[in-house]
Amino acid sequence: MEPAASLMQDFFLALIPLFVAMEPVGLIPIYLAMTRAMDEGQKRNVLFYSVVTAAAITIAFLLVGRAVFLALGITISDFQIAGGLILLSIAIVDIVHTARMVPGVPVTIGVGIVPIGTPLIAGPAALTTLLMISDLYGFTVTLAALLVNLFIVWLVFFFAEKIVGYIGENGALGVSKVISLLLAAIAVMMIRRGLETLF
Repeated sequence: MEPAASLMQDFFLALIPLFVAMEPVGLIPIYLAMTRAMDEGQKRNVLFYSVVTAAAITIAFLLVGRAVFLALGITISDFQIAGGLILLSIAIVDIVHTARMVPGVPVTIGVGIVPIGTPLIAGPAALTTLLMISDLYGFTVTLAALLVNLFIVWLVFFFAEKIVGYIGENGALGVSKVISLLLAAIAVMMIRRGLETLF
């Protein structure tokens, strides 16, 4: 395979699991609920802060996360198994429950940082997936996939009302369930790879 074709293949193989882990379509109902009472300017601020917060956390984790685990003596196999179990539990909860609720959060511009920026966008699933794909495809490909996914998140939130207008809240929920099922499959793959490496 040509180097350029191989690089493009790696990019898409990194892009898809990260998109599944971030699950922007599944976050639309929460985003709209938290910004419903805001004017357009406030919504833009929330969108800006949410994406910037998620970018800062994910890039920082991508840069130093592996070093922290190495310092603690955690191997890639350990992280694959533990990360896979975490992703699987998140996927199961998302499939079983109707929606992810964030009780007790005041509706202010600060929701762009917490909980939308983190832990909803840059949550355990996204952070776990980041380290997994960086191990498989390298830092540069993973960073490129991350930046593209953050742009996709921005687009989805920016057009959230139009998306719900087209597919409805039930449609968004249905897409979210399918994405969660894909996340569960990716989690099982991670656990299997970790066990194969150990044994």
